[in-house]
Amino acid sequence: MPSNHLIVLPSSPAASESYSAADEEIGQGISLAQENLLRQQKPDGHWCGELLVDSTLCSDYVVFMHWCGEVDAHLQRRCVRHILKRQLPDGGWNIYHGGPSEINASVKAYFALKLAGCSVDAPFMQEARATIMRLGGIPQMNTFSKLYLALVGVFPWKYLPAIPIEMVLLPSWAPFHIYKMSSWSRAMLIPLSIINHFKPTRILAGEKQLHELYPLGTEQADLRLPRSEKFWTWRNFFLRLDDTFKFLQPLRIGLLRQRAMEAAEQWMLERIREGSDGLAAVYPAMLNSMIALRALGYSKTNPVYAKAENDFAGLFVDDPEDFRIQPCLSPVWDTAITIIAL
Repeated sequence: MPSNHLIVLPSSPAASESYSAADEEIGQGISLAQENLLRQQKPDGHWCGELLVDSTLCSDYVVFMHWCGEVDAHLQRRCVRHILKRQLPDGGWNIYHGGPSEINASVKAYFALKLAGCSVDAPFMQEARATIMRLGGIPQMNTFSKLYLALVGVFPWKYLPAIPIEMVLLPSWAPFHIYKMSSWSRAMLIPLSIINHFKPTRILAGEKQLHELYPLGTEQADLRLPRSEKFWTWRNFFLRLDDTFKFLQPLRIGLLRQRAMEAAEQWMLERIREGSDGLAAVYPAMLNSMIALRALGYSKTNPVYAKAENDFAGLFVDDPEDFRIQPCLSPVWDTAITIIAL
């Protein structure tokens, strides 16, 4: 039988481990943890801790500012410091603490630094470029990351999956409709369908392009998503479906497309206006919604866009030593978990 000074941890039948701790030490630890949690309680009673993630959020935001043509120089400098602080010894960037260099995070970081004015000849940029090329370059990025590159003319739209906006009109009895997706996915996809329709592109100056991150160049390379070797696979099915959507997209059946556009816009507006902390209150959907609003013609001073922008700024962590952007706020999770712990 274990003594009163042992904490027995759950274990598999094959192994059993226990850690020795005095009752007094355990009590002190619990008291300190309780005091710390109570200090962090908000005036109205809830808790909300910071959600720490990788450098991609700051990288994407720099690209967004350049796409808008509205660069906040101070914020950009803070984003640059954030990105450089997280560069790994091999020159790349990871997507989780202690992880290896990852292609999407590395390309995004390199691009943000280049847009911000960092010289491609700087040692840290050369190291980043070498790691990116070792990982396969831009062709190895995921389609979501490539879309942000397409917005500034760095990746061809024709190689991105089509997102037919008409999906918003599908009825609930259809095999597929937007409410069969998770809330997070739905909030991502509807703004993306608007973006995919307009393809709002700002062409950057030649020195800001990313030709150096294409192993075979941008003209000769086949940048389509590769098909499976077998004829019938789910991958090939969806790629052929995408080909069909792209074939039909130029037709833009007038009334149907217009009705779908209005429905998608209204769906988005209802979830951005007062009573919301932003579309789905999550970074990708909120950023996509701002891009979609601009594509729809909403100006920076439009009240709807101004609120979306203000909600997005609510994700900023204004640390003078290390500016950060959170992917979302989590008061419900944090409050529930803290109450259980206390």
